[in-house]
Amino acid sequence: MIYNKVINNLKDLKLDNMSTYLSTYLDEINKDNISFLDALLTLTEKEIQFKEKRASEMNIKIAGFPFLRTLDEFDFDFQPSINKKEVLDLATLRFIEEKKNVLMVGSSGVGKSHLATAVGVAAAKKRVSTYFITCHDLITKLTKAHNENRLQAVLKNLSRYKLLIIDEIGYLPVDKNGANLLFQLIAKRYEKNSTIITTNQPFSKWGEVFSDNMLANAILDRLLHHSYVFNITGDSYRIKDIISSLENDENKG
Repeated sequence: MIYNKVINNLKDLKLDNMSTYLSTYLDEINKDNISFLDALLTLTEKEIQFKEKRASEMNIKIAGFPFLRTLDEFDFDFQPSINKKEVLDLATLRFIEEKKNVLMVGSSGVGKSHLATAVGVAAAKKRVSTYFITCHDLITKLTKAHNENRLQAVLKNLSRYKLLIIDEIGYLPVDKNGANLLFQLIAKRYEKNSTIITTNQPFSKWGEVFSDNMLANAILDRLLHHSYVFNITGDSYRIKDIISSLENDENKG
């Protein structure tokens, strides 16, 4: 009866992992293989590990990554223009503590999204609130909120993320209204939380991207003030994979 009450109490307290392993450790205590205190320590540690793992998985799900990547999967030898040590330092999340931004500039396919996502996944695993969105989807989201008189609520929500990843700036043009909405978001996050940007356009062309030089400069001013900038040059990963696949087919033939 007491055992059942303990199990029910653990479940009521949402200590499901402890309730799962309790019987095993009671057997070890009865055999004098482990003390009650050691068993309690192990059970609580297992519960903490379980909750941390579940919270990390939830954070990753909420972040909205298009795919999951790690820095271990990135071929730094294929992109020698990237300082590997500087990128690995991003995974320590020191830049988030310092409220700095990260801007990755390079042509399509060089690995910008992979790196940004990998850093984002590392942050989410450490239970840092993270959100990933493409620039086009972000502008669409902000425009819809503006038209429905919900802009301030959406800006507040997006501003609270410790890490916001805005992918693919420059792939599609942004009208002046969209640029103004993005500026409001960047201004709200300025010196409060970190933002990672990926773009295929050099900063000198952002005036064309955002249809307004003044707004483009205002956005860049706030992004670059406290930031790490990675200029990535080299061949496309996609082309590399295609060539590798063709070579394998030729070898098989």
